[in-house]
Amino acid sequence: MIDTTTSEPLHVSTDGDGGPYIMVPVEQLDKVKALLNASAMAFWVDEEAVSVDGKPEITVVNLGRQSDPAKVQRLLDHAA
Repeated sequence: MIDTTTSEPLHVSTDGDGGPYIMVPVEQLDKVKALLNASAMAFWVDEEAVSVDGKPEITVVNLGRQSDPAKVQRLLDHAA
């Protein structure tokens, strides 16, 4: 799945202590949630969305420590 704000693929990040996450443009959030739900992936979305320098808002989809980041990345890579 391509990030509509950067034209780059969405990426599962594994840096930090909170577990894997995906930075998602708010306009694509429903699509990402539907993909994760259809694959029975556990996740939660941060309540806050951030816009920097007038760019579209971005939110974080948290996957949790028990998730398989590589599997989620494959889902994103094969999604339209």
